[in-house]
Amino acid sequence: MIELLNVSKRFVDNVVLDGVSLTVSEGETVALLGPSGVGKSVTLKTINGLLRPDSGDVIVDGLHVPRLKRKELSQLRAKIGYVFQYGALFDSMTVHENIRLGITDETCYADDKYCENRVQECLRLVNLALDVAGKYPAELSGGMKKRVGIARAIAGKPKYLLYDEPTSGLDPVNADVIDGLVERLQDELGVTSVVVSHDVRGSFRVADRVALLWQAKIRAVGTAEEILASQDPAVQQFLERDLEMAVIRESGGGVRGGGADGHHV
Repeated sequence: MIELLNVSKRFVDNVVLDGVSLTVSEGETVALLGPSGVGKSVTLKTINGLLRPDSGDVIVDGLHVPRLKRKELSQLRAKIGYVFQYGALFDSMTVHENIRLGITDETCYADDKYCENRVQECLRLVNLALDVAGKYPAELSGGMKKRVGIARAIAGKPKYLLYDEPTSGLDPVNADVIDGLVERLQDELGVTSVVVSHDVRGSFRVADRVALLWQAKIRAVGTAEEILASQDPAVQQFLERDLEMAVIRESGGGVRGGGADGHHV
């Protein structure tokens, strides 16, 4: 289970999170929605200890993340797979080498045969051909890079998966492929997941519950039906904005997953 309890975080005078509380139950997928720059990625980074909140608490697997020492934090991170927004693949390494980096157990990492089998299994799980293992990131399409990033995140057999904008920068077809992959991994691996996004349609598809982060606070949490039925002006404004962006994307005027200016924070 993941619990955020009254978490606050600011950078100088910019209040990014202001008393954020959210619970993600075992085996559940929660999508964290919100406009670009609202603090969604910061929230993810507090979960795996990359950022420490100014106040409040983050509890993962019963452990108080902000209080963990370096070794304890490393052990916890071995249970958490992180899918970076732009893949964050190492250009000088092959796909095999990139995925192998996700194997967190040192004994397993040192076993070449184990790594070979695990890389192949991860490629299968993300629907990539085995010969992709020998390619370099520059030889891959944007959608394939996203899938390799997910393969690396699951290589260590994590209990938790954190996705930072997994469909950003992708066309609608490839974005739907990634959404389907997130759904299937949830079913096959039984992981507990948090998916950061500002794409309403994709989030409603992959998540058991959706939380809207708006002006540094959680404004609404619920199922897709509950969010759609919300009378909260902030929720309605966000949904209307997403609908407008969807029309622009479908007409060829933008890319699915992008912000109003095409950038992401």
